[in-house]
Amino acid sequence: MDVVTMGETMALFTPDQSGLMRYAVSYSRKIGGAESNMAIGLARLGHQAGWISRVGDDELGKAMLNFIRGEGVNVDNVKIDTEAPTGLYFKEFRKAGDIRVQYYRKGSAASQMSTEDVDENYIKQASYLHISGITPALSTSCKEMLTEAIDTAKKNGVTVVFDPNLRRSLWSEEEARNTLLDLASKADIVLPGIAEGEFLFDTKDPDELGRLFLKQGAKEVVLKAGDYGTYYYGEHSSHFVPAFSVDTVVDPVGAGDGFAAGYLSGLVDGLSPEKAIERGNAVGALVTQAEGDVEGLPEKADVEQLVNADANRDDVQR
Repeated sequence: MDVVTMGETMALFTPDQSGLMRYAVSYSRKIGGAESNMAIGLARLGHQAGWISRVGDDELGKAMLNFIRGEGVNVDNVKIDTEAPTGLYFKEFRKAGDIRVQYYRKGSAASQMSTEDVDENYIKQASYLHISGITPALSTSCKEMLTEAIDTAKKNGVTVVFDPNLRRSLWSEEEARNTLLDLASKADIVLPGIAEGEFLFDTKDPDELGRLFLKQGAKEVVLKAGDYGTYYYGEHSSHFVPAFSVDTVVDPVGAGDGFAAGYLSGLVDGLSPEKAIERGNAVGALVTQAEGDVEGLPEKADVEQLVNADANRDDVQR
């Protein structure tokens, strides 16, 4: 297994028309969740990814398992909860550039995850353990599970990758800040955005954020700056990798998960941090050009085409 991840995935409902959701009468049902999005992204890029979670013993949970398994992700460690339901969320396209998300996940099956869901034999077979800051916000037992998973990974030489993925609506600012800083201190690689860095350290300066995350305990910091590009900070070097230009952003939700998939794909393939980030930037750009969390996740040939086209354009300009 190349990467194992853990977290909640929900049934996603999107109105079939734009505008205020109160006027919507029909919806399309899809699947979405930061961790499974990333795992699907890795599978499409030709890697082995495993997902740890819980789903409800309901039709949405069954649809979710069928879909994610069908995308090539290993779901052997996903449990079916007979007492709690599968979580839901709605994506509202109010107008161009104004996309809002509403979650209905309190008491969901995934929020019941605990240390019982940490399987050492499953985690230790992976090269990387990917976690996000969404999971500890779901419940105390989920938070305890992540701590146990990190300890298990470190015990077995598995690299821990942490994406803060801040969701302010799930918990208080104080609890969020304390928990995310604690997880960042335990991770080998941290994948924050500029806004998340500002939330944690009260500064937007990339170099300062890189220094602070390294001081916090991370060995490598990959700092995302949206459509501008991505900064890399290691113990002995730092770099900036520009983003790929996108003519039209159809749906930005899921771009960060796509970046994580592309970046981890590069690491699994043995690329340098700069080239891994370039792949992450390319995947993130491609994701924004399709509606839905996973519909725009590309295959490796699509990524290579974008990277090569951009390189050729730079050669022409020079």
